[in-house]
Amino acid sequence: MHADLTFILGGAASGKSLFAEQTVVSTGKNRIYLATSQVFDDEMRLKIRQHIAQRGSGWTTIEAPFDLTPELAKLTRDQVCLIDCATMWLTNHLLAESNLNEAQTKLLNALKTCAAQIVIVSNEVGHGIVPDNALSRRFREAQGRLNIALAAQADRVVQVTAGLPLVLKGPPL
Repeated sequence: MHADLTFILGGAASGKSLFAEQTVVSTGKNRIYLATSQVFDDEMRLKIRQHIAQRGSGWTTIEAPFDLTPELAKLTRDQVCLIDCATMWLTNHLLAESNLNEAQTKLLNALKTCAAQIVIVSNEVGHGIVPDNALSRRFREAQGRLNIALAAQADRVVQVTAGLPLVLKGPPL
């Protein structure tokens, strides 16, 4: 069973990643950063460099855009793992035409059995308008289902808006 699962969600550029990083650092444990993004252009390359600079030293970064299970299985109780982010992970699977239900089930099971403390970041996509194309609507629905499942499994859920955290579930940080 997992040691502790914190789920942090918010809109794009809401401050959720910075809050998640601060949460991880505050544990005093060995920090693992599980990166789910893939680099396809210069804009993403720059964003990743900015995130690395923001985090600073003391992190072990592991790139895992699709299957987080093997990496989560290796973690120990003396570690804390930041998964940033569930939205990129889902996007990778959606664009690869993976079976989203199978991928989600596999992720949720891996989180349940991970020995390390986990902080996972995700985008809240349910506050906007209905997208105008089928792929965007499919993404929004899949992201909503994933967020609901992660929140249900989490010990603590925090929404970050304008850099301000609001605990929705569980004990305060």
